[in-house]
Amino acid sequence: MEVQGSHRRQLPVLLLWVNGLMTLGFAGARQRTDLCNESLMLEKLPACGKSFEEMMRKVDSKKWCNLTEFIMYYDNFTQCTEREANNASCFWPNPLAEGFITGIHKQFFSNCTSEKVHWEDPPDEILITLILIPVMLTCAMITLVVWCSKRSDIL
Repeated sequence: MEVQGSHRRQLPVLLLWVNGLMTLGFAGARQRTDLCNESLMLEKLPACGKSFEEMMRKVDSKKWCNLTEFIMYYDNFTQCTEREANNASCFWPNPLAEGFITGIHKQFFSNCTSEKVHWEDPPDEILITLILIPVMLTCAMITLVVWCSKRSDIL
């Protein structure tokens, strides 16, 4: 009896120890303890912007709002900013990288506005039809269910 009580008291300690090992990365997860070198990241990000700017010169400025014209260039830009942030031991996206990316967006895409779609109601004939069909079907189904439940002798 004493031995079982001793094991029961040691079980929570053992569970806490295992939990601690798993949290520290013993189970295969790796924790990053490097600090973000923001100055290095801010020093390297302009090279990504310069490369993107050179690639965008190949695209007619009238087509800058059409993503299909430059999607590969933008993908390279995104990968470059992510790589430079990771090289500086920073997560991505982070506020500094987002600020840089926003600056690039303002430079190239400030004239791209989304056109607002003006929604209109359909004509009254169509609207009434779209409302009445489900109402009539619902009424018909209710009538059918009630009629069939009263005539259980047939079923």
